This record gives sequence, C-alpha cells and structure tokens, in this order.
Amino acid sequence: METNTEPQLPYMPGLAGVPAAESKVCDIDGQKGILFYRGYPIEELAEKSTFEETSYMLLYGQLPTKEQLDGFTHELVHHRRLKYKLIDLMKTLPETGHPMDALAAAVGALGMFYPHINVMDAAQRHGACVRLIAKLPTIVAAFHRMRRGDRDVLPNDKLNHAANFLYMLNEQEPDPFHAKILDTCLVLHAEHSMNASTFSARVTGSSLADSYAVVASAVGTLSGPLHGGANEDVLDMLQEIGTVENVIPWLDKAQAAKRKIPGFGHREYKVKDPRAKILQRLAEQLFARYGSTPLYDIAVKLESVMEERVGSKGIYPNVDFYSGLVYQKLGIPMDLFTPVFAIARVSGWLAHWMEQLENNRIFRPSQVYVGAPPRSYTSIDRR
Repeated sequence: METNTEPQLPYMPGLAGVPAAESKVCDIDGQKGILFYRGYPIEELAEKSTFEETSYMLLYGQLPTKEQLDGFTHELVHHRRLKYKLIDLMKTLPETGHPMDALAAAVGALGMFYPHINVMDAAQRHGACVRLIAKLPTIVAAFHRMRRGDRDVLPNDKLNHAANFLYMLNEQEPDPFHAKILDTCLVLHAEHSMNASTFSARVTGSSLADSYAVVASAVGTLSGPLHGGANEDVLDMLQEIGTVENVIPWLDKAQAAKRKIPGFGHREYKVKDPRAKILQRLAEQLFARYGSTPLYDIAVKLESVMEERVGSKGIYPNVDFYSGLVYQKLGIPMDLFTPVFAIARVSGWLAHWMEQLENNRIFRPSQVYVGAPPRSYTSIDRR
C-alpha cells in the first residue's frame, strides 16, 4: 500500500496567519488598531453612517446615493415580516432553548419558504440578502416574546432598523437616543474580516449552497463560546468582582489560577480594539443621560490594572468588553447579546458570500495525517 509522499506544508493550528481568501470587504491593522470597511474608517462610519447605509456599502462596495439608500431601506422595511408558518414553527421550539439555537433553526427554515435561489443570479442574490438582513431582527424579537408567553409584535414600518428591533422586543417605541446607540452598535459589529463565522459562511457558500444555509452555518459558528457570547462573560465577571476595591484582589487570584479574563485580548489587535473605544464612549453617553452602573466603574478600574500588568504583551480590551454594558443599559436581555451580534454581522457574512461567488472555488484544504500506518484488516474472530 502506497502513502502520499508529496511534501506537506506546515500545520498551522486554527489556520493562524494562513490567508483563506482575497477580499475587498474589510481590512484590519492590528498593530495600530485600525479597522476599515471597504476602505472607510470605522470611526467615521460609527459617527456618520447608519446600519442600513453601512449594509448597502458592505454588499456593493460603495456608499449609496440617496436614491439607492431610499430604495434599499424601502426593501428592508417591506421584507421584515415573517411567514405565519415560520411563526408557528418557532412556537414549537422549547422556551428554555437558547435564542441562538432558535435563530439558527429559523434561518435554516427560511430557505424552505424561499427555495430554488440561483446563487449566480445577481437579482436573486440581492433579494436573498434583503430578506435575511430584514428578517433576522424579527426572528430574534419574536422568539424572545414567545418564550415569555407573549404574542410576537409586528414590525413598525415607520421605524428604522435598530428602532424597530427595540420596538418588537418591548411593544413600545424606543427612546430615539437608545435607537441611535443601538444603530451605532450594529454598525460596529457588521463586519470584521475572516473571523470564524465569516469563514464558515464562505466555506458553505463555496459549495453553492443558498444564502439561508450560508447564514445558518455562520450563526451556528457564532453560537460557540469562543466566538460569540464573550460580552455575557464580561458582565458575569464584573458582577463576580462586585466592587472597585475588589478588582486587584480578584485579578490576583484569577491570574494566579491562569484564568482567562473575558473581554481582553484579540487574535488581530495588539492595542485596544477601535470598536471598544467607541463602545466605551457610547456607554458613557448612556450613563450621562440615564445614570451609571457600578459595573462600569469596575470595568474602568479593571482595564487600568490589566494595562499595567499585560499591556506590554499586547492584551487590551476587545469589542466585547464594553458592549455588554451598553446592551444592558438599553434593556436587552443578556442571552440576546449574541443574537444582536448576528443581526449586525449578517451584512458582513452576506458581503463575503457574494464576494466568494465572484471567483468561486470550493474550499478543500489539506490535512496532516497522524494516524496509524498502513495495515491489513483482521477478521473479528482473530482480534
């Protein structure tokens, strides 16, 4: 029996540093803490853009004209509603299930309601993107209300994307300032290069699966604790610390136990995540208007002490460190934090899906075989 004698490339756990695609969607300079969507700095987009505008730009490469944005926004509003059979399906899901699992199930089911998409047809791709961006907030809000025994709330066509999500959660029009803060959060989370869920989306898309399967696979990847959910862990940590005075004693014990500190460190950034800087400012704006929380003071103290201890190693706050504090102040339940991430990131996933299809080749990486050498089958009575 012959074995493969071709020279093998070195194995890189997690494909660390291995380029998996050429992309025009996003660029990161982790040494300087710079993030661009399609060449636009994240700071400018967070200050001046909206989620609808940013989504269009991610999908099509340029900021839209007013006419293009008005048309795109109209399409999103028109496609917010869910088929009643999908609502009935979601009602059968267990109330104790995690919202991310409900989201993955519902997105997968969407593909059955909108079948036979030709992924190579630009108009059909556009329609699929609009439906997914528009419907994900409705799915998340509907499941949240159903699990509490409440009826789902129909979308409000007069509200923008972020405000409508808050409305569907609570059945009342949100404070415009709250809606603006959430809109900025969605912009910040809309895209971030070749992360795990985006890679899943591109791998699934490379098989020419439809957009619903692509997004369902990305949602499944995001549901893992090493990708999504870190902002929940940050809040749990801050509550565990309890007081500003306990930051140093708690951190001493945590570091002695070699415990991972949630919200710190990033595979890309060796400085403070630029999104964390913006989220911290958003938190401060919220607290200035509506009152602060002791958890924020604990977070600021923890960041200061961590910078003294591990800043030289390039370990600084990432996007998750302050986002949970913002979502908590907006009244969003903790187990919806990662679904809100998905509501934002779907635009980036779809931008990468469409880019993958431009010059597609199915992903088929190699492996390093470390199993048994060639051997013969032994009958069961001789084992």
